[in-house]
Amino acid sequence: MEFVTREDKEKLARLLTELHALDRVLTERIAEARGHGDLRENSDYHAAREDKSMNNLRIRELEVRLASVQVIEHGDMPKDMVFLGAIVRIKDEGTGKVETYKIVSSLSDGDTDDDAAHREVTSTSPIGESLMKTRVGETVRVNLPRGERRLTVVEIIA
Repeated sequence: MEFVTREDKEKLARLLTELHALDRVLTERIAEARGHGDLRENSDYHAAREDKSMNNLRIRELEVRLASVQVIEHGDMPKDMVFLGAIVRIKDEGTGKVETYKIVSSLSDGDTDDDAAHREVTSTSPIGESLMKTRVGETVRVNLPRGERRLTVVEIIA
């Protein structure tokens, strides 16, 4: 399950609407290209069919994603638990290094608060997923491409 803000879910819904509109345009393109004659040598027809197929795939993926997201309102999030939008200070148990992360939605535009004091990680990334729903003092294990890390939540800042 993916946690998103109401705005993020609305973005997904708008994208789905745009893809459905594109599907109608692609259907018209196929019909128009079909009218140009022999389909075996009709590159416009084959390109339009391929575009429609790719668009249909994106529609199906987006519909599945929309069906599985859970909207989290900012006021609903526990203050003592790491959740979407939280800024959290963690300690890497292997190196002793303390870092600050902000948990953002996977739909985040990448807009930062112009605050270089923290790095943004999505709630669906290995670190973000491991930190979700943890409390101060808890240690989580994160499997990363470079190996496993053990992270302890030191402080939930916001």
